[in-house]
Amino acid sequence: MKIENITTFGELKKTGYTSKRIKDELRDNLRTKIKAGETTFDGVHGFENSVIPELERAILSRHNINLLGLRGQAKTRLARKMVELLDEYIPVVAGSEINDDPFHPISRFAKDLLAEQGDATPITWLHRSERFSEKLATPDVTVADLIGDVDPIKAANLKLSYADDRVIHFGMIPRANRCIFVINELPDLQARIQVALFNILQEGDIQIRGFKLRMPLDMQFVFTANPEDYTNRGSIVTPLKDRIGSQILTHYPETVAIARTITQQEARLNEEQSKAVYVPSLAKDLIEQIAFEARESEYIDNKSGVSARMTITAFENLISTAERRALKAGNDTTTVRLSDFMGIIPALTGKVELVYEGEQEGAAAVAQHLISDAIHTFFPAYFPKIEKLEKDIDSSPYAKILEWFFAETGFELLDDASDEEYRKQLDAVQPLEDLIKNYQPTIAPEDKYFLKEFVLWGLVEYDKLSKDRVDVGYQFKDLYSSYINKL
Repeated sequence: MKIENITTFGELKKTGYTSKRIKDELRDNLRTKIKAGETTFDGVHGFENSVIPELERAILSRHNINLLGLRGQAKTRLARKMVELLDEYIPVVAGSEINDDPFHPISRFAKDLLAEQGDATPITWLHRSERFSEKLATPDVTVADLIGDVDPIKAANLKLSYADDRVIHFGMIPRANRCIFVINELPDLQARIQVALFNILQEGDIQIRGFKLRMPLDMQFVFTANPEDYTNRGSIVTPLKDRIGSQILTHYPETVAIARTITQQEARLNEEQSKAVYVPSLAKDLIEQIAFEARESEYIDNKSGVSARMTITAFENLISTAERRALKAGNDTTTVRLSDFMGIIPALTGKVELVYEGEQEGAAAVAQHLISDAIHTFFPAYFPKIEKLEKDIDSSPYAKILEWFFAETGFELLDDASDEEYRKQLDAVQPLEDLIKNYQPTIAPEDKYFLKEFVLWGLVEYDKLSKDRVDVGYQFKDLYSSYINKL
């Protein structure tokens, strides 16, 4: 007989079942996973040698936890993943508002029911997926929301006076007894509301409208906070910080490879999109590099942070840009182009906080700068470095490409060109083919045309070619001829 099929307290006692406090549950199950060599926080990347060991130590220490980090650093995901360290099912006194443990009841309802029915007391089973409660801290959150309040309707229906504790309507925290309770953006919670958490975290009692109830709630608290909030919107009051056992600092992915893994995991693409649009490896890397450039940009407030959600939405926009182009051209499949990156600008502009210089430049212009900077950074990893001043221009690996453009009046890559037209345009620049054969001979055939376009954009970034936006695409020209035309 499965334990979750047991329906009375007496049957449960016969099995020899023993209940645990939630922090012991988390600790014991974490110990089991670590001993077995299992991944404890599956799907969270880049924290293996930093955040996760600290989080494991906090759980082993039975601490309440504060995850401190900038936006988009997987703080809430880590908290939600803790649910997997709970037992699959726990017994609850049937009808209890606060998930009373039949072995250790704390509410008046559960105590009275057990005293009246004894071993016949009905129990239900709570799955671990239901043992997670979350509240976003906002200035309008009240003590009644979190802790509870006197319910006049309940008092009237039960014909009880306000002096009777049965008229209390419990808030979110008591109702999350024996659960993981997360308060996101804790500094946004008003100081007077934070004070209401003191006794719950330390002494275990709650106070509601003059009632002082000794209710040793069994909870695992996880708080999240953004360092920016400490100055901009509020702070965590010192006595509350003192009651939080471990404060763990999160961080952004440290390498493009880790960031790329996160984006590919989180991007919401359906099977149709994945089949219709091929994304070259370099394009995926460029998306991630844009975020790295943004975190270092003089136009962006780095104290605010650049969320990992930026690259996820940018990648989704990139796929959609290529998909739309293919639909207009009547193609069933297509490959992402570098010019498609202009389609990700709306995903970038809403995800960054600009400083004064950035506001003056304009959000769209800053986004274009970030794309350009990412190309500039990656170019030397694929092709020989371009020097600003070259002694012998003719010996440069790019000499023939530059000669080709000097001889031509103009070269355009149209936004909505079909794949056949796009390839034909790039194939016309024969020196591009020769350059790729010399320096990227093992490149996958399906990535070759993206790399050809990447060379052109790279030469623009290193001031060897000029690039102008025309109504329907981009025009690439020899740099010096464009100067002459302007004169």
